[in-house]
Amino acid sequence: MATLSLKPSQRFRLPDWHTNAQLLSTNAELKRDASHQIRQEARVLRNDTNNQTIWDEHDNRTRLAERVDTVNRWKEMLDKCLTDLDAEIDALTQMKESAEQNLQAKNLPLDVAIECLTLRDSRRDIDVVKDPVEEELHKEVEVIDATKKALQQKISQSFEKLCLLQEVRQQLNSDHRGKVETLDIDRGCLSLNLKSPNISLKINPTRVPDGSSTLQQWDEFSRFNKNRAEAEMKEATELREAIALTIAETNNELEAQRVATEFAFRKRLREMEKAYSELKWQEKNTLEEIAELQEDIQHLEEDLRRKLLNLKLCHTRLESRTYRPNVELCRDQAQYGLTDEVHQLEATIAALKQKLAQAQDALDALYKHLARLQADIACKANSMLLDTKCMDIRRKLTVPAEKFTPEVDTFTRTTNRTMSPLKSCQLELA
Repeated sequence: MATLSLKPSQRFRLPDWHTNAQLLSTNAELKRDASHQIRQEARVLRNDTNNQTIWDEHDNRTRLAERVDTVNRWKEMLDKCLTDLDAEIDALTQMKESAEQNLQAKNLPLDVAIECLTLRDSRRDIDVVKDPVEEELHKEVEVIDATKKALQQKISQSFEKLCLLQEVRQQLNSDHRGKVETLDIDRGCLSLNLKSPNISLKINPTRVPDGSSTLQQWDEFSRFNKNRAEAEMKEATELREAIALTIAETNNELEAQRVATEFAFRKRLREMEKAYSELKWQEKNTLEEIAELQEDIQHLEEDLRRKLLNLKLCHTRLESRTYRPNVELCRDQAQYGLTDEVHQLEATIAALKQKLAQAQDALDALYKHLARLQADIACKANSMLLDTKCMDIRRKLTVPAEKFTPEVDTFTRTTNRTMSPLKSCQLELA
């Protein structure tokens, strides 16, 4: 016969079973209420955080766009400033080169003035005078030295200013490159969105990097660079105007001095030509006087010879009559006449000899003075030739080098034209 076997286990009471069912039901409702509450709170939180995130992203996108606009405005200002700065550097460089060319061009008038002074040192005797020409030449050398110093000073100032402009340009260029890089970065950040493939979490992205600046420092830095560039450009413009004024003033001063020097040359040449013509006229008259005096001396000598013959005749007659015999040796009228004639001839011969000696002395004096006249004529001719060479050399100041041909050498060639006293004396010297 089969028997019933019971498992050994805990036995609950029926109230306990009901209590457990009631408890499970109550806990389920509580859990559902808690879950509902959490779901509601989560929905509110999601809605609030979504709105906050959207607005934060919108605000930051707006801030990024405004920042891009600000940086771009500064970049454009720096672009314009760099363009103006480059133009000013080019203009100042050209003005500096112009000043250097003008400084180099001053070597020619200086060489010409020194060459003229050296040539005029070859004057001789009384013509070695400190005349207005020499004074104007020395003044011309002083003017040229002063203009060269003024130009050199402006060149040095322009060189220093160009160095400052290059330094400012380098600083502006560095700031400009920073703005360009910043624009690239900020525009890249502005173009990012939730669907961008290159977004990711970063380690400590909110850190403040070393070397960061405040917005005020950033603005002051760019503004300082811009203001400094504008100030340097203003000074460079004023310097360019000063250089142009210096070039014009020095050229005008040098031109005025050149005109004054050449006027002094022409005036001096006219004076020397007048003196040369006077000396030549005196030489001509002196030569004529010498010729006439020589002719008169010849006549005096001839008369003296004739008077000596007459005296010999008288002496011979008187001597011959001393040989008359006895009483015939009387002092008759013929004897007295011959004696008077001898005395008269002796007096005449003495007078002729005295006048001949005076004529010889006068002739010697005329020859000596003629030598002085001819020496002075040679000095004047030499001086005129030197000053004419100086005038010819000074043509280099107004005639281009490729067109310049000396004119003084042509004076030594044969010509059928009517020549001035100056050219005539140059032909004589040649």
